[in-house]
Amino acid sequence: MTKKWVVDSVHSGVDFSVKHMMISRVKGSFQEFSAEVEADVNDMTTASISFTIDVNSIDTRSEDRDNHLRSADFFDVENFPSITFKSTDVKNIGDNEYELTGDVTIKDVTKKETFTVEYEGSGKDPWGNEKVGFSVNGKLNRKEYGLTWNQALETGGVLVGEDIKINLQIQAQQA
Repeated sequence: MTKKWVVDSVHSGVDFSVKHMMISRVKGSFQEFSAEVEADVNDMTTASISFTIDVNSIDTRSEDRDNHLRSADFFDVENFPSITFKSTDVKNIGDNEYELTGDVTIKDVTKKETFTVEYEGSGKDPWGNEKVGFSVNGKLNRKEYGLTWNQALETGGVLVGEDIKINLQIQAQQA
């Protein structure tokens, strides 16, 4: 049965990582986000999902880096305050695993992207609210969204990698 679900942002996370100096990964997260999901958790192939991230809420544990990421060099939050996702297709690829395809909009660029989703389960909290959990993983190329700033390194290579790994841990409550 299809139900409406609302993301519990206190028990969810939107995290990312990117190569730094071609030798390690820097991690970050977005602290403010919301989603609307209409889904039958027993058959996610009929799900409709929309997700919005407040880009200004970026947190990489470095205020200087966060401010640079908010600037026109990267996200340009003054002109483009949100990242959005709207699902277009969900395919069952195995036991509680799905391919979620949809339109991602960053800045003024919209591209179709596919993520892997694992349904983690459901249950009732101590107050009787029905909850469900999902893990979402994927990868975006930041340059395809106009996030092209970089700096060459003396030793060769660049300061910031192109591929951004995405990881969401989502807990939602029936609306």
